[in-house]
Amino acid sequence: MTRVAVSGASGLIGSALRASLEADGHQVLPLLRPGRPGHGIAWDPERGTIDARALAGVDAVVHLAGEGVAARPWTQRHRDAVLSSRVDGTTLLATALSGLDRPPHVLVSGSAIGYYGTRGDELLTEASTAGHDFLAAVCVAWEEATAAAQAAGVRTVHVRTGMVLSSRGGALGPQRALFRAGLGARAGRGSQWLSWIHLDDEVGAIRHALEHDGVAGAVNLTAPEPVTNAEFARAFAGSFGRRARLVIPRLATLAPFGVGPLVDSLLFASQRVVPEVLARTGYGFRHPDLGEALASLV
Repeated sequence: MTRVAVSGASGLIGSALRASLEADGHQVLPLLRPGRPGHGIAWDPERGTIDARALAGVDAVVHLAGEGVAARPWTQRHRDAVLSSRVDGTTLLATALSGLDRPPHVLVSGSAIGYYGTRGDELLTEASTAGHDFLAAVCVAWEEATAAAQAAGVRTVHVRTGMVLSSRGGALGPQRALFRAGLGARAGRGSQWLSWIHLDDEVGAIRHALEHDGVAGAVNLTAPEPVTNAEFARAFAGSFGRRARLVIPRLATLAPFGVGPLVDSLLFASQRVVPEVLARTGYGFRHPDLGEALASLV
């Protein structure tokens, strides 16, 4: 692995991955939309164009681009953008790779544990079936959109990412000030399962997928020990020397204008996911324990 093309290279995960790869001497070529500064590979998923010639000679591709799921309330317009940004971009990239005389060895393409839907206490591995809600449908279509690359013989990995913990933003960003001020809260009874991963391990697991030929298909990017919502609230508050005394009522899921469905998906979905493939292929987590992971960030 020497030349790696990365979409979403300016995002939370993409920028950390780029820094890690470049620190080890790999050349990273970001996929750049029109008007974005810098040197890389030009592409425009909305118009269906990509500079396929610039992809020639690339050894690996990591595809992370997509409209932010929680960027705004779940209006129909935003739902359509979430779906199309993933399916159209992935289809464009996979088709371009399949047309190369020498395709890259591996494509690591983004996905999410939303694939499983909300499943209560059920233990979920990569072999578990897909759910039936909006995010599950998005993830299924997102993964299927890599078909052209797989048909061309490119080893393809679908990284199903859980909640990423980082001091630079992500899921913890909007909550940090509240928990530091002692205003942290669990959602409802807090019995729903939350599957998380530290940003260091998100990057490490993606690199593991890039570098290990035996890794293909779905890979859960979550820490080995999922926790309940109440346990997470308690641990996060504890990292600031506080207690999580408040409760977000289930009635919040009835809020209008697309806010309710977003709250329901982010706070009340229950996904007890374990990284079976990473364990089987020898990935060693740097932050397997939630308390230690949060302490490293706070």
